[in-house]
Amino acid sequence: MLTQTLDPTGLAQQLQGTAIAPGDARYDDARRVWNGMIDRRPALIARCAGPEDVAACLAFARAHDLPVAVRGGGHNVAGSAVCDDGLVIDLSPMKAVEVDPAARRVRAGGGVTIGELDRATVPHGLAVPMGVVTETGIAGLTLGGGFGWQTRKHGLACDALRAAEVVTADGRLLRASADEHPDLFWALRGGGGNFGVVTAFEFEAYPIEPEVFLLATFYPSSEAQRVLAAAQAFLADAPEAFSAIGVLGHVPPADAIPAEHHGAPMIALVGAYVGDAEEGARTLAPLRRLATPYADLSGPTPFLEVQQFFDADYPRGGRYYWKSTKLAHLPAEAVEALVALNDAAPSAHSTLDVWLTSGGAAARVPAEGTAFGDRSTPFMIGVEANWHDAADDEANVAWARRCIEAMRPYATGGSYLNFPGFAEEGEGMVRAALGANYGRLQAIKAKYDPGNVFRTHQNIRPAEAA
Repeated sequence: MLTQTLDPTGLAQQLQGTAIAPGDARYDDARRVWNGMIDRRPALIARCAGPEDVAACLAFARAHDLPVAVRGGGHNVAGSAVCDDGLVIDLSPMKAVEVDPAARRVRAGGGVTIGELDRATVPHGLAVPMGVVTETGIAGLTLGGGFGWQTRKHGLACDALRAAEVVTADGRLLRASADEHPDLFWALRGGGGNFGVVTAFEFEAYPIEPEVFLLATFYPSSEAQRVLAAAQAFLADAPEAFSAIGVLGHVPPADAIPAEHHGAPMIALVGAYVGDAEEGARTLAPLRRLATPYADLSGPTPFLEVQQFFDADYPRGGRYYWKSTKLAHLPAEAVEALVALNDAAPSAHSTLDVWLTSGGAAARVPAEGTAFGDRSTPFMIGVEANWHDAADDEANVAWARRCIEAMRPYATGGSYLNFPGFAEEGEGMVRAALGANYGRLQAIKAKYDPGNVFRTHQNIRPAEAA
């Protein structure tokens, strides 16, 4: 509940952007984020036009003892982009994207989404490794790691980061790179939004064919053992241009899928061969005939459409609760448990995603190479509870937590911080996800944010002074 009312005039006079307070006609729209479960009421929302606005916001927050949340795309499932009774630093107006095709470098503002980045780079025959839902903000995705269709070929989103412009808690604007504030640069690549407000990202972009090969084959869930085992075996020798996810769910009511299969439990193998489409068709042919499919939507597809393949499944304002866990092995009994849990899902929109993360460029980065930490596990289970009716909240959240508990015997103890649920485990979840890097991150946190101003994004507590 909102416990204080602030006059936005003082802050607004310092901004190139705008300040929005309760009572403003824009307030309710400005405080909404992608996950419809999140209903928080900040004291002020500052839509920032640049780093100077961000610095002014941080000074204002210090003066008024306000908690701070930072909004990029507003897509984090935990709703960390908005806080109750605090100041939201909203970067969404910061949409500039500059592409240098010759240098293969891209500079993008902190409010840019994946879709906006793709639309700027692909006409130049380039793409930055990003996630698989285009409404996602590049900021949160990159700072948390960033799995996607280019992961095996070019690495995580954070691996493509070459520099970042960061406003620190004390209002300084720093450039972090391998040569400038390298400790901060290391921390930004997987350590989340703990160290400052990133107002601009500089990425390396990689050549991309305008048309790549989309794998999208829908099998009965009774074939899950065969499909997942075959996919994992295939990846052992597959070209790194191929990345894939096994999706346990229910057949969507798509026009391209025969109506008699709509709603049936399924295991879909979805992936992309981000190289020559004809070569991809030949290479991935065995994965399209593992069993008799409900449907096979695979084929040469424009890269922009591949990036949008999942978009319709995640509408803004839907209700979402996502958790994750990493597995070193996926034994038959674990697959059996996943199939049974999928059958028991209270929502037909929910999925259990088996991210096949073994091998390739991302896996070659050592655990200490970036804050993201260990990349050696070949499986990540993404538990995605997705539904629409608030009356079903309790049942869907309970199902997701039950799924994570069922995978505990097979789990390594780590997770992916971009799928945090509500981050209800607190420091324990963050420490387990970041592993041996956590202590180093605490020291960097103490250097750049000793007062723990940035604590709403899977918080790393600063190390205590010796």
